[in-house]
Amino acid sequence: MSKILIPAQRRERIQEYLTLHKIVPSSKLSELLDVSEATVRRDLEWLEAEGLLERTHGGAILSERIRFEPEYLQRAGRNIDEKRAIGKAAADLIKNGDIVFINSGSTTTQLIHQIRKDADITIVTNNIQAAVDLGEVKYELILLGGVLQPKSHSVAGRFAIENLNQVYADKAFVSVDGISIKYGCTVPSMVEAELIRQMLERTHGETNLLSDHSKWGVISNFEIARINQFHRVITDDGLDEHACATLANRVELIKVSSNPS
Repeated sequence: MSKILIPAQRRERIQEYLTLHKIVPSSKLSELLDVSEATVRRDLEWLEAEGLLERTHGGAILSERIRFEPEYLQRAGRNIDEKRAIGKAAADLIKNGDIVFINSGSTTTQLIHQIRKDADITIVTNNIQAAVDLGEVKYELILLGGVLQPKSHSVAGRFAIENLNQVYADKAFVSVDGISIKYGCTVPSMVEAELIRQMLERTHGETNLLSDHSKWGVISNFEIARINQFHRVITDDGLDEHACATLANRVELIKVSSNPS
């Protein structure tokens, strides 16, 4: 007979499992802890109240918090194959004649790298890094003005917002630092959040969220939108199936292979 764990021990085991796996169904915890799913549900409610996890339909995800904006180069080196694959899938959605909003970030930089240089489109972006990387292109690239954001290699602020207010886009492609069912899509920078919200507001067509699997369950300080405010989420095959099912109930989901071969 298995040793009966007291609530504090069960909750510690749940946290240990989530630290390793990031996401877990209640049925798995019930099996691991040898308790009923009702008991698991009460433990998850307690841990959620402590801000240690976020309950989802049929399970939970680890809550990770980003309070400060990470350096661009630090982010750019993570999950590069996944970001490249997501960028390629997003680029395939852009058609000739489109006016496109793209924000700053390592994933959206990969998107801009993947767009055909002879495409008949207009890109409006605050992504300085991508603009520097591009070299010569035949499409129109409009770089927003604004206050330099050194950590993200971008511009933002009131001047950038005023620039955006002169344009309507057919499509928007944005990346964020965290995605949470409860807390929405978040970033650590207030000025970047304001700029992304304005991009979404001034897009009269499809809005696309680009996110590799590591952003799932992460929470930062400033919300830019709820998940279901996007038309589509593009992610990689590292995202857990339970998380995919949770997203697919709210938004169109495209999951791409991150295998470079």
